Amino acid sequence: MSISLTLSEDEIRELTHYQFPSMQLKALHKRGFFRARLSERTGKVLLERDHYLAVCAGPAPSTAPRVRPPQMRRPA
Repeated sequence: MSISLTLSEDEIRELTHYQFPSMQLKALHKRGFFRARLSERTGKVLLERDHYLAVCAGPAPSTAPRVRPPQMRRPA
């Protein structure tokens, strides 16, 4: 069995605990899945699996350098 690019209807229903697509979409957006959308063809919720995994993993650690506060030199 191959993993699909989007979450299945059952996975979305289990994640949101809602049956209706409009309520599912509202619940997903509230939980931070902002790329979830309604399909124009079927009217069902589409949520990309990679986006789901990224949001669940949390923010990536920052690679920006940290600024150290300046230290005073002590007289010799």
